[in-house]
Amino acid sequence: MSDKAPINVVICWHMHQPQYHDLGSGRYFQPWTYLHAIKDYVDMAAHLEQVPAARAVVNFAPILLEQLDDYRRQVAAFNDGTAMSISDPLLEALGSTVLPADDEARMQLIHACLRANQERLIDRFPAYKLLARVARWMLKHPAALGYLDDQFLIDLLVWYHLAWTGETVRRQDLRIQRLQDKGHHFSLQDRRELMQVIGEILDGLLPRYRALAEAGRLELAFSPYAHPIVPLLLEMESARQAMPEAPLPDGQGYPGGEARAVWHIRKGKEVFERFFGFVPAGCWPSEGGVSDATLRLLEQEGIRWAATGESVLRNSLQHDDQHREDTRETALFQPWRLPDGELACFFRDDGLSDAVGFNYSDWHADDAVANLVHHLENIAAASPDPQRHVVSIILDGENAWEYYPENGFYFLHALYSQLAAHPDINLTTFSDCLERDVEVSELQSLVAGSWVYGSFSTWIGDPDKNRGWDMLIEAKEAVDRVLAGGGPSPEQREKIELQLAICEGSDWFWWFGDYNPSDSVQDFDSLFRLQLANLYQLLGETPPEYLAHAFSFGARDGEGPARGGVMRQGQQ
Repeated sequence: MSDKAPINVVICWHMHQPQYHDLGSGRYFQPWTYLHAIKDYVDMAAHLEQVPAARAVVNFAPILLEQLDDYRRQVAAFNDGTAMSISDPLLEALGSTVLPADDEARMQLIHACLRANQERLIDRFPAYKLLARVARWMLKHPAALGYLDDQFLIDLLVWYHLAWTGETVRRQDLRIQRLQDKGHHFSLQDRRELMQVIGEILDGLLPRYRALAEAGRLELAFSPYAHPIVPLLLEMESARQAMPEAPLPDGQGYPGGEARAVWHIRKGKEVFERFFGFVPAGCWPSEGGVSDATLRLLEQEGIRWAATGESVLRNSLQHDDQHREDTRETALFQPWRLPDGELACFFRDDGLSDAVGFNYSDWHADDAVANLVHHLENIAAASPDPQRHVVSIILDGENAWEYYPENGFYFLHALYSQLAAHPDINLTTFSDCLERDVEVSELQSLVAGSWVYGSFSTWIGDPDKNRGWDMLIEAKEAVDRVLAGGGPSPEQREKIELQLAICEGSDWFWWFGDYNPSDSVQDFDSLFRLQLANLYQLLGETPPEYLAHAFSFGARDGEGPARGGVMRQGQQ
């Protein structure tokens, strides 16, 4: 135990899913929003509830909040009998009295129920493991599908959702335990009971986060509405600050980008306030995408703090005459502001954040947390005045836990318990840091970039990513042309702006290119083209022919990145 004041540590989880909802048909094309809700978002709230001394920051993408609320309302209406269907095909199949009869739909259900981590979510349950083995054989021998009866599909659907149930729910809910013990031959009543559990999770989810925030145990923050890369909207050329030779899309930047960036920030705050009852003080800019202009705009819109990756700071210090010689230890563990600016920008410790996201899943939970604590103790010991510094651990709040035993249950409990009790660590939030004595230094300028590699290479510069931008730019020009004509009604203009925002989201560009798995790339390629086609439909224009054809195909079969492409490390 040190005789110095404790060092500030902030753990920030970013909760984010893109718009999987087709506003035209009302259909959800991917189930990840509700699956992460019943597995990860519920667990993340529960772990904070169980350790009263713990503090954290949770950042929600507003477009995720809206989807969570939509699922909540749909499941509630289905469960109380006021609605006969749910617009997510997988969730509807779980609760439906009659399963699809045609072979194609049944094969789609089988395929969907295998989209889970083999070791942690499938092999953990012997009954599910056996079903999955038969299901994989069936996908290779579709002619044999006629020999499978409905009971196989029912059991597969139930086990898929049981595996995707949060560990804190699994250990407390007797209904989940009963279904697991039963193991097979699930009835319609069993499925409806599971639907009730899912409905209860969704119904209580956001109120639990709000209650934690109101109790001062959690700081809630937001991202711009549909998760766009704001610096690229403001000035696409800013991508070359970190990638001087990068080829960029053919257009002359994004038309009307500043107005769109302002729209996303204001809309994001509006949605956030609707669900949580207050205006957020902080913002995780989509993918930690920052630039001087982005920070200035956030401050103009009333935001007090933002955060991004360590590599952005490192790139920026190399161009700052006053701080070029600063060491990592003196520069990283404090927020920075621009000249004449008030907004404080925090920078994640890439090593510690990536250890949680990628490395500790294979460790014993106590060893992993001990290792993390050891690093934090070393940082505190090296600081002459720890209370003026802050270590920022920032990462994805949903995807990592699929790779941990039991959804990270032991790791997360040990993490909060040990950090909250440690005499040399003050587990806190970004806003609280700014209320205390944390030092905020002045940085001459930011080199525009993101938390991934300190650049925008994940979203622009690749031929497929640039092609996606060209499509989006052409659609935005069509929007400007139609709206300038004054034809659409106020209600129709609002629909157009909302659909445009969906198309401006960052996730499409994350997946384009030959780095990611082909099945995921094809999913996002088709959904992006669908969303653009919907935009043209709202404009009253015929969608361009190229939207009928795939343009990005991903890595060859058997290749692809770790974690299936859903997560990346901060540094190369």
